[in-house]
Amino acid sequence: MDPLGAPSQFVDVDSLPGWTDVYEAKQLNSHQNPVERAQVDVRSPFPYRKDINAKIILWKGDVALLNCTAIVNTSNESLTDKNPVSESVFMHAGPDLRDELQKLKGCRTGEAKLTKGFNLAARFIIHTVGPKYKSRYRTAAESSLYSCYRNVLQLAKEQAMCSVGFCVINSLKRCYPLEDATHIALRTVRRFLEIHGETLEKVVFAVSELEEATYQKLMPLYFPRSLEEEIQSLPCLPADIGNAEGEPVVPERQIRITEKPGVPDDASDEEGLEADLSFIGSHAFARMEGDVDKQRRLILQGQLSEAALQKQHQRNYNRWLCQARAEDLSDIASLKALYQTGVDNCGHTVMVVVGRNIPVTLIDMEKALLYFIHVMDHIAVKEYVLVYFHTLTNDYNQLDSNFLKKLYDVVDIKYKRNLKALYFVHPTFRSKVSAWFFTTFTISGLKDKIRYVESLQQLFTAIPPEQIDLPPFVLEYDARENGPYYSSYPPSPDL
Repeated sequence: MDPLGAPSQFVDVDSLPGWTDVYEAKQLNSHQNPVERAQVDVRSPFPYRKDINAKIILWKGDVALLNCTAIVNTSNESLTDKNPVSESVFMHAGPDLRDELQKLKGCRTGEAKLTKGFNLAARFIIHTVGPKYKSRYRTAAESSLYSCYRNVLQLAKEQAMCSVGFCVINSLKRCYPLEDATHIALRTVRRFLEIHGETLEKVVFAVSELEEATYQKLMPLYFPRSLEEEIQSLPCLPADIGNAEGEPVVPERQIRITEKPGVPDDASDEEGLEADLSFIGSHAFARMEGDVDKQRRLILQGQLSEAALQKQHQRNYNRWLCQARAEDLSDIASLKALYQTGVDNCGHTVMVVVGRNIPVTLIDMEKALLYFIHVMDHIAVKEYVLVYFHTLTNDYNQLDSNFLKKLYDVVDIKYKRNLKALYFVHPTFRSKVSAWFFTTFTISGLKDKIRYVESLQQLFTAIPPEQIDLPPFVLEYDARENGPYYSSYPPSPDL
């Protein structure tokens, strides 16, 4: 403990500059004003959130010196590791910590366990064990490291902690590549704050001088501090950004047995049902159920199990998603035919499709499909609604039923499950008939979700006018057809 009257060596988290504060100071020094509203065609899966950024602190210093509710200690399975973080924690916490740790009887990789802080300024210490990294077992290492961060945060939530100070959990001794580990750390914290943000007031990333540059480089990807920074960071995001909770997504977690050893996975997948013959996890020897030869016969006869069909569909969707993130889709984005706006009366995200802005005969429709997947992948994780403006469309803008069927077949199940309504604005008699036929005989699951909207006044009963950006021609058409009442709602300047 500090002698009476001596300045404390501990650092209060409330005295540290926040992630946003540093950015705003730089802008003031460079005489640049923050961008209040940028023209955004494609939003990042980690959009600018001022409320989340206010909780984040990046600090170069010793995590053991933080005065917060809990700090994180990275150790080994026996909780006796001698790395710089652990040694500092033990030194400042005092000898009582070692006695307490013996009662825990170790900690498995990916787990998190709690002790008192003893002589630390922090009230608690959360101990976790990061994975040993080997490239051949990268999938397991990613999942384990994610579990470390997620379990620490979950423990903080359960104990009603206000603030948590993270060290860099992947120690040099365990050989985890710093940049790869930082991606997992940042996105896991980001996703947790999106879902459980009300439970934590501050999250501090305490880094060393060696680690600071990597965190400075990657944090804008997951915690953009303006719409401008969000747009600039979007191309730098990795292909795998995890699921809705930040957990790494691996299309194929199981070893597959194929009829044609040596054939590349992608080539094998394209051959359809014959390629997906069996999974080790469902093998008769592995699970003592079923018969692998019988399963092969059923597959070849077209009687593929529901689980196998879902896995095959998920692999197919993941290939589309990876291609969408790698492709240059700026020409499709420039059409402004698909964009995110506000929320409806139930809090569902509103996505807008402008039919007249889709020149079907002039654009590559496969790229249009890729663009839809690129934009919608993170939107469809939560409940959402689609607003389709059929206003002033003609044959030049009509989406082919084969394209719509392909789109519906390709997208992940979350798109269909979380779509709450499709508002069909300004439909014609012909479009209603076409839609009825299509949803009755081709995509029956969509029929009950379609709402035909004859006027904007009707649309505004479900979506407040200030929550939806309307193309000017839609406003003009509606005023002409239904009266000038809507002239009081100015169109979005971006459209």
